[in-house]
Amino acid sequence: MRAIAVSAFRAEPCLVEVPKPDPGPGEVRVKVEYAALNPLDWQTADGALEGTSPHVFPLVLGTDFAGRVDMIGGGWNRFRVGDPVFGRVTAPPVGLCGAYGEYLCVHQDSPVTLVPRDMPLRTAAALPSAGATAAQIVSSTAVRSGLSLLVIGAAGGVGSFLTQLAAARGIGVVAAVRGDERRRMAALGATTSVDTVNGTAALETAVRELYPGGVDALVDLVSTDPASFGRHTALLREGGVAVTTRGVAAPAGVAWADFRLAVTPGLLDELAALVADGKLEVPVDMELPLEKAPQALVQNRAGGARGKTVFAV
Repeated sequence: MRAIAVSAFRAEPCLVEVPKPDPGPGEVRVKVEYAALNPLDWQTADGALEGTSPHVFPLVLGTDFAGRVDMIGGGWNRFRVGDPVFGRVTAPPVGLCGAYGEYLCVHQDSPVTLVPRDMPLRTAAALPSAGATAAQIVSSTAVRSGLSLLVIGAAGGVGSFLTQLAAARGIGVVAAVRGDERRRMAALGATTSVDTVNGTAALETAVRELYPGGVDALVDLVSTDPASFGRHTALLREGGVAVTTRGVAAPAGVAWADFRLAVTPGLLDELAALVADGKLEVPVDMELPLEKAPQALVQNRAGGARGKTVFAV
């Protein structure tokens, strides 16, 4: 089958032929129709999991997928052949069954669930990682206890979902973005958006005008160094809380949390229900053929994402 894989960590992703996987007991094989790009995909290719997780080469990339059950493994299974499903590939070894391939196998107890009737598979594929990250962050004590939220990197997949979910709770969202995204972010519910291409001065001015004492919470989806994260935490009110998704420590004296994603089928069902009810927009920015995934990964690594990129498999 066709797949996008790397032959070694830090090697260039490319289109390869790999054997079609066979489902084991309790597993299903899915004929993938769409896969979604997440920063974790290029981070994995760059060696982020080297020495920490079992893996195989060629390492098929990709985590989020949507497709139809093609085969059932041995024993009882909650799915049936032909079921439309979406979810995340999480079981080790990494790379054995990635989403950037024509087929993958997942256990029925993994983060996978049925696609609601009338929801396009393209939409479902873009939902799992980014949607679940946003939902878990906005449900955390750090965010839900406040009235104002600063989101760094708000235009990307996680940021787009987070802005919507926070605004729906009555939280004022300051969306820090790269470029003029005022119209798009306002449509997602942001109170204001700030272009940070030329530094943080404009961001500080905007925050202080709206919230002179600082914002209640900060979610930084971008900063990879303590200095950048520290400049953003300076915009918190006294006692405010910062959340990072990049594993960066905050300055001394700042309450912060290092977010770790934990997705369940139930959470995916909740997100899908919000989408089906028109309460959550899935921000698909680009659809590309699977063969274009290597170029899309390079572009995503450079930053400045606008919503989600999906690959038609």
